[in-house]
Amino acid sequence: MVPSPVPDRPGLFIRDPYRYSEAVLIIPPPLIDCLRCFDGRQTDLDLRSMLVRITGDLQVGELEKHLIETFSSAGFLEDEAFAQMKAGREREFADAPKREPAHAGGAYPLEIAALRETMTRYMDSVSGADPLVRAGPPGPAFCAIAAPHVSPEGGWQSYRAAYRTLGPELKDRTFVILATSHYGRPEHFGLTRKPFVTPLGETATNTALVDRLATDGGSAVLMEDYCHSFEHTVELQMIFLQHIYGPDIRILPILCGQYAHSLYRGGAPEANEGVHRFLQALGEMAAREGDRLFWILGIDMAHMGARYQDDFPAYADTGVMAEVAERDRQRIARVVESDGEGFWSLVQENHDDLKWCGSAPLYTFLKTLPGARGELLRYEQWNIDPRSVVSFAGMAFSKP
Repeated sequence: MVPSPVPDRPGLFIRDPYRYSEAVLIIPPPLIDCLRCFDGRQTDLDLRSMLVRITGDLQVGELEKHLIETFSSAGFLEDEAFAQMKAGREREFADAPKREPAHAGGAYPLEIAALRETMTRYMDSVSGADPLVRAGPPGPAFCAIAAPHVSPEGGWQSYRAAYRTLGPELKDRTFVILATSHYGRPEHFGLTRKPFVTPLGETATNTALVDRLATDGGSAVLMEDYCHSFEHTVELQMIFLQHIYGPDIRILPILCGQYAHSLYRGGAPEANEGVHRFLQALGEMAAREGDRLFWILGIDMAHMGARYQDDFPAYADTGVMAEVAERDRQRIARVVESDGEGFWSLVQENHDDLKWCGSAPLYTFLKTLPGARGELLRYEQWNIDPRSVVSFAGMAFSKP
């Protein structure tokens, strides 16, 4: 739910991020308070009473009926209509042979020629700030990069900083993509055996590694996690990998749910038994497979301003965002030093009031490859809208 982006239709814009429903509604300002009545506790009489107060009319039966039917048919009420939509969408994804592109035509061009042109522009453009981009390839211990998952149009320079470090010698490795699951279950990890499709082609998932991880990873594994069907954090890494290597590569996509219990109740994330077992299985896989793997982290950092429920507007690199940059860099410094515990202690402060959506994949990586040292290639802030900012970075990692 966000303020309507349509100038001549003010109100509250509502959509379903899970894509169980394709409906989009804009609730006009006078009716926004009515949403409080749809909380599972208030009754039709409460809604009717509020509508009478809002309209000044005792005859609100048709309006009441229209609101309930509109929300229900859109899949925005927890009722039988929603349950059927949810079950149908999840079954559809589970049965699908491939993970089809969900963001082509939105986050990046759908047409192949336009996408190739756009990717070339991202990767070959020269920026005045390019001194932060690594000069030359990494060394033989090079094992991972971290790139954003923000819109490439806003974050292309950080994507470029990270992905320009990849050379042809890495093409035959399996790319393990640790990516944020914005809407996934906390303390869980989403796997899929499906190949990933973009306009640039179809890329196979390393199903042998998926199956081994599903077996060894325990109860925290969500196999054929529905969140893979719509989440952008893996898909946006795919278009950069395919641009560099073509589609004939192998991946292991892992969606990392937030470590919410640790954030709000304290303790390390692996104090949760499910998380502990999965991290152990992932670490064993990393040790067993060694240089047959290369790690990609699809992460953003701070989310500040009106869009993210802050009571202030945020503007990149100025005001409060200058303070955010300093705190971001303190966390990045812990990551660079491979200090997982120090990094997480900073994330836990104020229950992560910076709202780093990449904290779980980063911590997962630091625990999986202990001792891997990082290098900050580029740090940025971007106004995702006029009053809200996302920060992100490009990084590279090498084994000790």
